[in-house]
Amino acid sequence: MTKTDPIRVLIVDDHSLVRSGLELFLMAFDDLELVGQAASGEEAIQVCYRLQPDVVLMDLAMPGMGGAAATRAIREQSPRVRVIALTNFQDVEVVREALQAGAISYLLKNVTADELATAIRAAHAGRSTLAPEATQALIRATTQIQAPGGDLTPREREVLAWMAKGLSNGEIAERLIVSPLTVKFHVSNILSKLCVTSRTEAVALAIQHNLIP
Repeated sequence: MTKTDPIRVLIVDDHSLVRSGLELFLMAFDDLELVGQAASGEEAIQVCYRLQPDVVLMDLAMPGMGGAAATRAIREQSPRVRVIALTNFQDVEVVREALQAGAISYLLKNVTADELATAIRAAHAGRSTLAPEATQALIRATTQIQAPGGDLTPREREVLAWMAKGLSNGEIAERLIVSPLTVKFHVSNILSKLCVTSRTEAVALAIQHNLIP
């Protein structure tokens, strides 16, 4: 490929209006060329195999095979093809799924034309681009995972507080008006989430990290 050859782009989206908009966008840049379109994940795999584009703009929420699954299949059959997830979703699990499937970049559909063009050029060169919202979602998730007790539910925190006061499962059950079996289930979850093996360790960790009043 020479420096004058345009970057060959494939658009994948189940909405024809979105595909039309992206087609007009690509026409505005001399170094970008639309080589094909697909309206589903299944079609994307077939078209990608036939056309071998440089970059794929992949919608994630489509009927049938979703964008993440299609991305994984495309990357397996054509490792040189770069996939940019282009979606409305900024949930951390969706971001993770797309990146784990092999997407090199993750952008929201409110991205500007210049930003998208820059991301396509970067992807073609092997560089990632993440929407600020996606980056923040990943940072928040990482922080929550690293902070002990960040994933405890309000009920589990309540049980933990009673544990700190030395109450047994039966006594906690009486105060919460639930069965001892339910309390036992909560205690088990608490120990698992705090990565400890005893009630004493759980209480000590809770006090250390201010998980209870």
